[in-house]
Amino acid sequence: MVWHRRLGHPNTQILSHVLNSDLPGNKDRYSLSLECDSCKLGKSKTLPFPLHASRASHCFDLIHSDVWGPSLVSSHEKFKYYVTFIDDHSRFTWVYFLRSKSEVFRTFTEFLAYVDNQFSTSIKTLRTDSGGEYLSTEFQAFLASKGIIHQRSCPSTPQQNGVAERKNRHLLDVVRTLLLESSVPSMFWVEALKTATHLINRLPSQVLHMESPYFRLFAKQPSYDHLRIFGCVCFVHLPPHERHKLSAQSVRCAFLGYNMCQKGFVCYDPTLHRTRISRNVIFFENQHFFPVSSSTVSSSSTVVLPSFEQQFSDLHPVSSRFQPGIVYTRRSRPQSLSVAHPTSDPTTLQMQSVATPSEEIAALEANHTWDIEPCPPTIVPLGCKWVYSVKVRSDGSLDRYKARLVALGNNQEYGVNYEETFAPVAKMTTVRTILALAASSDWPLHQMDVKNAFLHGDLKECIYMKPPPGLFPSPTSHVCKIRRSLYGLKQAPRAWFKKFRTTLLQFSFRQSKYDTSLFLRKSDMGIVVLLVYVDDIVITGSDSALLGQLKTHLSESFHMKDLGPLTYFLGLEVHHSPSGISLNQHKYASDLVATAGLQGATSVDTPMELNVKLRKEEGDLLADPSLYRKLVGSLVYLTIIRPDISFAVQQVSQFLQTPRHLHLAVVRRIIRYVQGTSTRGLLFPAGNSTRLAAYSDADWAGCADTRRSITGWCVFLGDALISWKSKKQDRVSKSSTESEYRAMSLACSEIIWLRGLLAELDFSETDPTPLHAENTSAIQITANPVYHERTKHIEVDCHSIREAFEARVITLPHISTDLQIADIFTRALPRHRHCLLSSKLMLVDQPASI
Repeated sequence: MVWHRRLGHPNTQILSHVLNSDLPGNKDRYSLSLECDSCKLGKSKTLPFPLHASRASHCFDLIHSDVWGPSLVSSHEKFKYYVTFIDDHSRFTWVYFLRSKSEVFRTFTEFLAYVDNQFSTSIKTLRTDSGGEYLSTEFQAFLASKGIIHQRSCPSTPQQNGVAERKNRHLLDVVRTLLLESSVPSMFWVEALKTATHLINRLPSQVLHMESPYFRLFAKQPSYDHLRIFGCVCFVHLPPHERHKLSAQSVRCAFLGYNMCQKGFVCYDPTLHRTRISRNVIFFENQHFFPVSSSTVSSSSTVVLPSFEQQFSDLHPVSSRFQPGIVYTRRSRPQSLSVAHPTSDPTTLQMQSVATPSEEIAALEANHTWDIEPCPPTIVPLGCKWVYSVKVRSDGSLDRYKARLVALGNNQEYGVNYEETFAPVAKMTTVRTILALAASSDWPLHQMDVKNAFLHGDLKECIYMKPPPGLFPSPTSHVCKIRRSLYGLKQAPRAWFKKFRTTLLQFSFRQSKYDTSLFLRKSDMGIVVLLVYVDDIVITGSDSALLGQLKTHLSESFHMKDLGPLTYFLGLEVHHSPSGISLNQHKYASDLVATAGLQGATSVDTPMELNVKLRKEEGDLLADPSLYRKLVGSLVYLTIIRPDISFAVQQVSQFLQTPRHLHLAVVRRIIRYVQGTSTRGLLFPAGNSTRLAAYSDADWAGCADTRRSITGWCVFLGDALISWKSKKQDRVSKSSTESEYRAMSLACSEIIWLRGLLAELDFSETDPTPLHAENTSAIQITANPVYHERTKHIEVDCHSIREAFEARVITLPHISTDLQIADIFTRALPRHRHCLLSSKLMLVDQPASI
């Protein structure tokens, strides 16, 4: 041991050679027996992994599985992960795509059911790593109930799950090669991975002695007749409803793979930003659909999927991965499927916005947002962080990169450093009314944006914040005493709106009594109207000189950006034409279809099937309700200009707490209807009348669970639809007359509010507003001053609508059921009637109809 220690702890072979030579003077041959603790501590290595030649003797005896992700690029369907299941005997691979790791358990249960039903067998052993997605109590209990043995690798030892890890490397190698060779944008990595899996399962494998996994599993040779070059040009034959005799009969698309559930090819249509699935496809395999750049192979922005080795280079502790002072980025809002600008690439975002924080700090200091002071001993300053985002135009193309400093207002305490909060949000009925008046009177529509709107508000509370990263070159004990409102502070919206309101009042504008976000000023030449939605401003009116003065005044008071004529506002695409002003949400609808994964689905003619009564507890619960809630929330926003889906969306909105598979099927049908009518929207005709007219209806006991009735009403300004509602009543009605009466009362309240708003805008209603109803009993109760025993429980509603009737605010003309427009808001309708009422709602398709 002495010479072993003198020579620096060499191994036994080296030490033996030295001692057998004549180099050392004093040889201690007994030191060859080494038991050195220091060597074991300082030279510890992983033990070699044995080569296992054994394999499962039957299919599904052993399944290897692993989860890959998150991807640096979300797919256009918002997938970030995928999980693989590899059969040890045949090496056949199944890939399932996930939006979060929490979906792994649900995916495995689906895979197990597939194996049981298609192959009449069961999985005996599941081999995975020790990831948390496999170790949940729910997952382990399920495996135990099925008698499945779960073999797990040791921590930080991915080699023990080598089959799945090598399969991931093989798949990603093929994916990168396919994307690079065809220049297909990386947002389509899911399609490339599906294609790679499809091909690998059909190619001979050296591990299987040059047999294919497909042959091992199905005992027959795979066919190569249907294979085509990924990313090549193809022409998809259009369905009858998308073509006519004098139009093109096909559309030029990009080939993106094969569909496992349909006997057709997956093709990307750049015109509609969607994928099509069709068997009627002609291929030009020698032409790439996407232009091939000379720097494609060397470009790091083309494919940003991490390599296999990169996944294991981040095994250091969590505490070292997340450190203070480092700028982290969040993903921007869902992007469109446009491939012209790969704006969803975070790497590109970071490269493009390196200088943005310094510019933002300069703007903050120029605005005197804070004072640098020592931190009082009793104050705990708020934190802050930089948030990066991407701004896109209505067509999905890149507008600009944006960096914003955000205070961590989640640490504020009510009554200590904030009190009341208020966000100035205009009512959508007000927005539609202003647009309808602008179209009717030929008013110009201008849009302005306030740069860093919240930074203009003055704070009355004393708030301290830690210095933002990049403000000082070295750490300091000083903090920022905030003088002006900052993004993230709870009172920032209120402070901004207070400053904006004061500025407008000083310019002789007055605030509307009917919508606090509406300001107006009258002059001898006409009127100017301003509508604000947080920091987006719409200006219109008949006095062009005053309108110009207002824009100049705002630019002098705030940092404004004049966006010119109104074309895109709150996700609404605004189209101007001689016929009037039309609105649609084509981009938003296309993104919604992509989120639901229904790009290749067949469209339907109505949003909801006839005679379908949804119940709260019918069908199986969804394992993960997040997708259902996301889709329904998006559909609710789509109803801003899509009254034809209001009833269907109202129905599915009742089950957000405990949605079931049947409810999700109804949501998917609504989205399939939206897919076929994505360019449909409201039209506000030019030269339109400004007379109000309303329609009211109710479906008595329409709710199958509570037997409450469904209220439906709509209000027109001339021919332009400006307000509507489809809602379940808050109590059970004892008769159809009572339910109709309650619906009439709600519609009457809306009429009174709209008449007041129009009077403010100098469009006073001199005549009573007709409220069309089909229930004669409800009409007679309003006109009859005598209360009956059967109506005493609705006395309050009686007084409300009767006062309006007696004051000649409304009239109650009777209308037949066939002509009742509000019928579309209370029940599902057959195709022909749904189309008829949709046309009466002034819903048109853009741009073909105008």
